[in-house]
Amino acid sequence: MIVDRTGKMIVESVSVLGEFTVFCLGVLVSVIYHRRQGRTRQAWGRVISQMYEIGIKSLPVVMITGAFIAMTLAVQSFGQLNQLGMADRIGGLINVSVVNELGPVLTAFMLAGRVGGALTAELGTMKVTEQIDAIRAMGSDPVHYLVVPRLLACILLTPILTVYADLLGVLGGYFISVFHFGINAEGYWRFSADVVEKYDLIVGISKGLFFGAAIGLVSCFSGFTCGRGAHGVGKACTKAFVVSFMVILLINFVVAIVSRAVYLTFWDIKSII
Repeated sequence: MIVDRTGKMIVESVSVLGEFTVFCLGVLVSVIYHRRQGRTRQAWGRVISQMYEIGIKSLPVVMITGAFIAMTLAVQSFGQLNQLGMADRIGGLINVSVVNELGPVLTAFMLAGRVGGALTAELGTMKVTEQIDAIRAMGSDPVHYLVVPRLLACILLTPILTVYADLLGVLGGYFISVFHFGINAEGYWRFSADVVEKYDLIVGISKGLFFGAAIGLVSCFSGFTCGRGAHGVGKACTKAFVVSFMVILLINFVVAIVSRAVYLTFWDIKSII
């Protein structure tokens, strides 16, 4: 019984992975084909409307998340640093953590919850009500018409939202450290400048590109392949939310390994020279 369930689960997982791969290739082919046909300008109007839905409406929750996670990190780390006589270095700890890890990852988590669920529900409802089939019957490509604008909006705006989360995180950590714990403001910024490098900013913002692509692809795929009825749409939203979280963590781990290898190979040597 256990062997049968395990085998069935493995087969279903491989099948879904194959369908997702075919879906991603279809998106890529759609972008290349319509670009050669000179139809990319028609899609930018839809991209801009999705930018408003994905970016502008997500900005407040992303900024609040960045501020509070940095303030919480300041409260948690001050006691240990103060015992070691290194309280002035709290700025470096907070800012490098926010810029390199917490800012990009938490921004992606919030977008996966807010934007990913909305995209899945929207496309899933269109599939259930046969609107996607109607678009295909009219001779249009539903992938290019529905998926590409949403994917581009996610890819373009996730790094920008990450910057806003980082900014509010830096300011929130500064506020708690200086005005609540009495850390010297000059020392806070000096140690922050010593610890946070340009490479950390580049890596943190670059993660947003991969996270945005993952959120857009997973959410759109879940919407396109959802089951029938309201139950199918709800199940697809839940699956998209969970899978997006897991993919974000996997991408973050891979990027951390690659970025460290690149830093040790090229950036560190450049700084020494």
